[in-house]
Amino acid sequence: MKKLILIDGTGLIFRGFYSIPPYFRSPNGVQTNAVFGFTSMLLSLMNEHKPDYLAVAFDRKGPTKRHEEYAEYKATRVAAPDELYAQIPLVKDVVNTFNLPLFEQDGVEADDLLATIVHKTADVKNLTVEVATGDFDLFQLISPRVSVLYPEKGFKEAKRYDPEAVYTKYSLRPDQIPDFKGLAGDSSDNIPGVRGIGGKGAVNLLAKYDSLEGIYEHLDELSDSVRTKLTEGKESAYKCRDLTRLMVDIPLDFDLHSCTVRDFDSGSARKLFGSLGFRALVRRLDDLFGAPVEQESLF
Repeated sequence: MKKLILIDGTGLIFRGFYSIPPYFRSPNGVQTNAVFGFTSMLLSLMNEHKPDYLAVAFDRKGPTKRHEEYAEYKATRVAAPDELYAQIPLVKDVVNTFNLPLFEQDGVEADDLLATIVHKTADVKNLTVEVATGDFDLFQLISPRVSVLYPEKGFKEAKRYDPEAVYTKYSLRPDQIPDFKGLAGDSSDNIPGVRGIGGKGAVNLLAKYDSLEGIYEHLDELSDSVRTKLTEGKESAYKCRDLTRLMVDIPLDFDLHSCTVRDFDSGSARKLFGSLGFRALVRRLDDLFGAPVEQESLF
C-alpha cells in the first residue's frame, strides 16, 4: 500500500506561529517560530509516516470564491501580524529545498486544493492519503482511505483521525461536518449558522435526523422553540453548509508521480537550516538522511 501525505502549509504555518514562542530567530534576527514549527512537522512526517508521495498547498492573499458568495466570510478575523507573513517565503524555501510540489492559486483556499487532490486520487488503487493540518474543516475529507494528522499538545504531536476517531471525539461522521457548521456556525470564519442552536444542539439534531434535509423534514417532531429557530434560520443553515463544504473540482494540474518523495540536496537543506539557526533540526536531518562525511560549520 502506497501513502500520499498532503500538507496544509498555511494551516501549519499559523499553528506553528501561535504555538511556538516568538524567541525563535535566525542569526540575522528574523523571527522563525512558524518556519521552525512547519519544518519540524515535515521532518516528523517523513521520519514517522514514511510517505511515498508528498505535496504542500498554500493560501494566497486576497479574496476567495467564498468571499464572492458571502462578503462577510472571515470578516471578523484579526489580521495576522507581519512577523507571520514574513515567514511564509522562508517556509516555501524549505518546501523547495526538499523538492516537494507546491500548490497555490489566486482566489482558492489551500483546503480546496487539498480536497481536489484527494478527489483526483479517489480511483488510485492501493493508495492511502493522510492530510496534515490544524484546520477542522479538512476533517470532512476523512474516509476509510483518508485520515487527518492533527497537531495536538501545542505543536509536538500529531494525532491521526479516521472516521471512528472523529465520531468518538465529536459524535459526528466526517460527512456531517458541513451540516454541523450549517447549524452551529463557526465564529472563526464568521459563519453564523442558526441562531440559538449551538454545537450541542446541532450534534443532537444530526444524531437523530442525520442531515439538514432530515431535520427540516421532521420539524413537526421538535419543540416549538427549536422549530422556530430552525424555521427562521433555514436559509442561513443551508448557506453556511455550502460555505463550509470543500470544493473538489478546482482546475488543477496534478500528477501523483510528480509528488514522489525523491532525493534532495541535503547539503542545501543543511545550509538553509544553518541560515535559520535550526541547530536541532540539522541534527534531526542528519539522523534521518545521514550526515555528510565532511561537515562544514553552519553556525
